[in-house]
Amino acid sequence: MARIVRGALVQATWTGDKESMIQKHIEYTRKAAGEGAQVMCYQELFYGPYFCQVQDAQFYEYAEAMPNGPTVERFQKLAQELHMVLVVPMYEVEGTGVYYNTAAVIDADGSYLGKYRKTHLPHLHGFWEKFYFRPGNLGYPVFDTAIGKVGVYICYDRHFPEGARCLGLNGAEIVFNPSATSRGLSQHLWRIEQTSHAIANGYFVGTINRVGVEPLGDDDFYGQSYFCTPRGEFVGDVGDPFKEELLVRDLNFDLIKEVRDTWQFYRDRRPDMYEAIVKP
Repeated sequence: MARIVRGALVQATWTGDKESMIQKHIEYTRKAAGEGAQVMCYQELFYGPYFCQVQDAQFYEYAEAMPNGPTVERFQKLAQELHMVLVVPMYEVEGTGVYYNTAAVIDADGSYLGKYRKTHLPHLHGFWEKFYFRPGNLGYPVFDTAIGKVGVYICYDRHFPEGARCLGLNGAEIVFNPSATSRGLSQHLWRIEQTSHAIANGYFVGTINRVGVEPLGDDDFYGQSYFCTPRGEFVGDVGDPFKEELLVRDLNFDLIKEVRDTWQFYRDRRPDMYEAIVKP
């Protein structure tokens, strides 16, 4: 019998305030659960606007402790109620003035499994992330969940194949990539990079992007969220480029072994020859 995991992504527009954004995602999570979803990921910094379009200290107020903050605890209860694995990308405060762009991973029984902190931070017009975050320092953890081994890579991370490979080496069967990326800059890369990571590492990828124009910027987010297989093939249709949308897809995890047995990238890799790529 095939090992089928039903996954969900939601690409959402900004509502205008934190609480209504959280409520929107709770409603979408319930809807996904009603369609049989077992695992779900939200977009980067899901309960706020993508405030990195400007540099303004007022947005530090969006940061919460993780795991002992109100939003993580709220989604732990939701995960337990719906028996779903949840990947919850948030703005994390570790201590006074110390902030990270982070995703919590919550298991289907509501237990907090850990977090991934965004490793690679852009700092250019419209993406002033070093104003808000420290670079991630937790490496590339993979979480053993009710649906399998889950890794996370956040937005700009996707431009760096090294971390994507580390997630594969650490055992990931699916990697979620929550993002906030705008139409003019990297749209032509969107369907290339994540599918390439899936192919190179023999795992599923679930990648999610915001939609719409937010009041802090004049460029719009282009949606087009998707799941792809370890062959780099889209599972069902790619998300709409303009509209809010919930995507629920069946993922055949048996493909992981099939693909890895066909393309022996892990067997044939040569780490003894790669010293140059880890030199500063």
